[in-house]
Amino acid sequence: MLQQAEVDHDVVLYMKEKPDRAVLEAIIAKLEDPPGDLVRRDKFFKDKFLAEGFDESTLEDPEVVIGILEKHARLLQRPVILTGSTAIVGRPRDRVPALFE
Repeated sequence: MLQQAEVDHDVVLYMKEKPDRAVLEAIIAKLEDPPGDLVRRDKFFKDKFLAEGFDESTLEDPEVVIGILEKHARLLQRPVILTGSTAIVGRPRDRVPALFE
């Protein structure tokens, strides 16, 4: 999508370059969305967290989100789009073009 719009960008393969605490803190500081939106709610999340009684309301706490994503990078929702001062979760996809207008 960014290539089609001819927007200069970098792609970070988060499973090869796992985000550390500093990166996650920087993303959350710029994030327009609630911190919990960075966490994928896939089968792994449901089996690993919800099945063990995890309280999803704690995902409002940035420290909880950082702790989960430091240990389980695969749960990072993607794409995360960063500009100089803003970050969004690029879902649904139609949110992305508005960021560059």
